[in-house]
Amino acid sequence: MIDGPWVAPEDDTASAAIAEIGAELDMFDEWMERYQYIIELGRKLPPFPSDWMNDAHRVPGCQSQVWLEAREQDGRLWFAGASDAAIVSGLVALLLRVYSGRPQSEILETSPQFLRDLGLVQALSTNRGNGVEAMAAAIRARAAAA
Repeated sequence: MIDGPWVAPEDDTASAAIAEIGAELDMFDEWMERYQYIIELGRKLPPFPSDWMNDAHRVPGCQSQVWLEAREQDGRLWFAGASDAAIVSGLVALLLRVYSGRPQSEILETSPQFLRDLGLVQALSTNRGNGVEAMAAAIRARAAAA
């Protein structure tokens, strides 16, 4: 684990994180309750340095402003992220729970298809659905470049 704004994995593997997220979302009967849960996840993100809230860190393709940063250490990629929108911050938190603190190979082997499998993309507006997929693509592109 590294100090700073980096998200530490809560689960042993990316696939375990996806399964846990699915189980947590299944606890709620309605999407409004799931949205509230996702917003709460976003509130728990580590503080993102304000000097990283710039175009160099901005994720293109998102309706809201989203910023990501990555650092490689000890054979793992660590991510930090933030958004100016509450629900999108929660989506950032979900993605980082899956991908942050993982080896490059695991990130690249973990398809963002889980976003559709969990019903997240379909439950969001078209722009937000495209945005969360753009965030996943940015994370995977960073892993591919590592």
